[in-house]
Formats: sequence, structure tokens, C-alpha cells
Amino acid sequence: MANAKAYRTKPTPLHRWKWEGKGPQDRAMRGELIGRTKPDIIEQLAKQRIVATKVQKRSSFSGRSKVTNVDIMIFARQMATMVRAGIPILQALQAVSESLKKPAMVALTQKIMEDVSSGDSLSSAMAKHPKQFDRLFVSLVDAGEQAGALDQMLERVASYKEKVESLKNRVKKALWYPTAVMIIGVAVTMLLLIKVVPEFESMFQGFGAELPALTQFTVNLSDMAQKYWLQATGTLFGSIMLLKAAARRSPRVAYRLDSMMLHLPILGDILHKSAVSRFTRTLATTFTSGVPLIEGLETAAGASDNRVYIRAINEVRQDVTTGQQLHFAMRMTNRFPALAVQMVNIGEEAGSLDAMLNRVADYYEEEVDNKVDALTSLMEPIIIVVLGALVGGVVVSMYLPIFEIGTAL
Repeated sequence: MANAKAYRTKPTPLHRWKWEGKGPQDRAMRGELIGRTKPDIIEQLAKQRIVATKVQKRSSFSGRSKVTNVDIMIFARQMATMVRAGIPILQALQAVSESLKKPAMVALTQKIMEDVSSGDSLSSAMAKHPKQFDRLFVSLVDAGEQAGALDQMLERVASYKEKVESLKNRVKKALWYPTAVMIIGVAVTMLLLIKVVPEFESMFQGFGAELPALTQFTVNLSDMAQKYWLQATGTLFGSIMLLKAAARRSPRVAYRLDSMMLHLPILGDILHKSAVSRFTRTLATTFTSGVPLIEGLETAAGASDNRVYIRAINEVRQDVTTGQQLHFAMRMTNRFPALAVQMVNIGEEAGSLDAMLNRVADYYEEEVDNKVDALTSLMEPIIIVVLGALVGGVVVSMYLPIFEIGTAL
């Protein structure tokens, strides 16, 4: 008897469907939805109390997609515009869904529509997707629903997302620029040692004379590179992967890595200022929206991407819970700059903490901009010097024997 083989069937790809139907009170409706099959579309419409009369496939989506922070920011802005115009939540979600191009984002919007049509509030529906809608987003939407200012809260969270994303991109630029320089320098040097130097070495063997010290050093380095470059590359990448795995599994390792990053020259200062800006921006956004300070601090800790500052913010929250003022709790951590602490103190005394927190965030965002620009300007001559020294050193060492022979002749 032949063994039965089990095959995993591929999931049906997503398609865009054009539909027509009748809603409440036999109102004629039409639109577009994303789904895998025609019955799926009919079921989605039924949950929205729409009876489908015509469902037609329009196009298919290929490839995978992932919801990004930019997608969420655009979604929030579109929803804010719809709600401000007086469009009901379900219809607003439907309109936004039809305007989206990314399948994953469309599917997410439709899941929210299903939950809202089943009786959930918008914030409750979003809370079911914590990877896409963080605690800050859900808290602000919930506050907006309760205060009848949903459009304002959506616009506020969109602005917050935009500023945070811009800050993250600037920090990434600062981190990747020196990394790229190092990779290019090492790659060019390895290429010369593995491919170019051996050609010269075979020529030198016919000279029958002792090579200059610099040339001999380069030849020995080339021999090592040819023998061990694969092992060295594997060890390097393996070490990086092990370090990442250790950071994911061990909070202590992750904390030490983040602490080391903060102590790097130039880059560390950028990361410090970025963390302060993100903390104050998040806290200002929650505080302005009516979220209690303790809850806002908890949200700010969750929004931080540096374990050192996460611990510091949690310490601030614990101190504020016991009755201490925010600026004093910040000072006690020894993590926040004196200027930031002083400005928060002024904001607390003047009763304008939210405005002062926003000013602190603006100031340190500008500082990050200036530091990144300075780093870029500094790295340009360093690239020229480093690559020139590496390439020039190898080239000169290879031509030294030829120069000596020419001099002897």
C-alpha cells in the first residue's frame, strides 16, 4: 500500500473585489473590498448589514506586505479627515479601506470594520491589534471617543507618529553612515588582498630577491586573507547573530548593549538626545489628550526603544506615584539633561507642562538634526582618508619592489 503524501495547500491570494448591494432601508450601496474569495466578500458585507447583489473580481495582489508606522500614520490622518467631515466611523473605515493599496493594511482595516460593526468601539477594535496600534494610539482614540473629539485625537496621534518616525530615520542615518564606511573599507581591502596582491606575488617570485618589509607584510596579510576570509566572515556574522539572540532572550544583555551604544563618541550623544526627545514628545501628547500623568509615563516607557531610558522612565513613574514632582523624579535618575529638567520644572510651576514638554522635544529634535549633519560632514573626509590609506598602502607596497629594481638598473 502506497504511503499517502500530505501536501500543504497554498492560501488563496488576496484580490480586490468590486461589489454592489443594499444596505439598511434598501439603500443602494457600492464599493470595493479586499478578500480571498467571493463568499468571503459576501460574509464581510453581511456583517455590515449589507446584502450583496453583485460581486466582481477586479485585480489580485502579489507578494507579501507588512504594515509599517508610516502606513498607520497615513491611516490616522485619513480617518481624522473623514471623522472631521461628519462621516460615520463604519463608512469612514470603508472609504479608507478602498483608498489603500497595501493588502496587509486593507486586511487590517477590514478586521477593524468587522469588530466595529459587531458593536466594538474603534479603540477596542484597534486594541486587538497591538503590533500595529500601540498603547498610545489606543489610549488617545479612547480619550477622543469619550470626549467627542475623535478627529482631533486622530490628527494628534498622526502628527506624533510623523515626528517620531522622522526622528527614527535621522538616528538610523547616523548609525548606518559609519557602518557603511567600515563595510566599504573592509570590502575594498579584502578585494585587493584576495584578488590583486596574488597577481603581484607571482611576479615577485621571479625576481629572486628579498622583498621590502612593507611588501612582505602585505603579501603575508594576503596569504592569511585567502586562507581564512571565509572563516572570518562566518565568525563575524555568527557573532552578530548570537549577540542579537542573547539580547532578545536576556534583558541584562540588552540593557548592556544599549548602555554601550549610549557611550559611543558622537553616536552616543545622538542616541541620548533622541531618547529625551521621544520621551518628552510622547508624554506631551498623552498629557495634552487628558491622559493621567502616571499612565502617560507608562506609555512613554513603552514607546522608548532604549532599555536604559525605559528603566529610567519607569523609575520616574514610581517616584511620581509616591507624590514627587516630575522634574525632581527626572533629576534623580541622572539620565535627563539639566536643561530638560529645568524646562519641565518651569512647565510644572506655570501650569503649562504639555507646552513645555513639546518645547523640550522640539529642541532636542533640532539638536539631533545638527548632530547628524555634523557627523555626515565629519565622515566624508574620514572616508577619503581611510580608503586612501588602505588602497594607497596596498598599491605602494606592491610597487616598492618594482621601484627598487628600476633604481638598481
